Amino acid sequence: MRLDKWLWAARWFKTRGLAQQAIASGRVKLHAERTKPAHPLKVGDLLEIRISESVWHIQVAALADKRGSAAQARKLYAESEASRTERERRADLRRFGAEPAATLKGRPTKRDRRKLDQLKG
Repeated sequence: MRLDKWLWAARWFKTRGLAQQAIASGRVKLHAERTKPAHPLKVGDLLEIRISESVWHIQVAALADKRGSAAQARKLYAESEASRTERERRADLRRFGAEPAATLKGRPTKRDRRKLDQLKG
């Protein structure tokens, strides 16, 4: 079974083309190494998948060449416990520890400058 086809069937990517791009760009690794989209996949292989800021460490539990429902797709892989806790920790950090300047874009406006002057005294 091709790696890109399995990623599509397991609903990691919406199209096989997107799965191929992710593999080619190094966002999907097989046994912690870069690979090609046509690489054969076997049950028990370890994958590392990066989607935006999330990193998933999964083990292939079953193979499927057709895309099914989300419930069927979840049966195709098993996520490691360490991966799950790390993703939850990072999500909490993003949720509670948002960077204050992340919403600012470009130069400060007059209003922003006045607020800064008020804070400074």
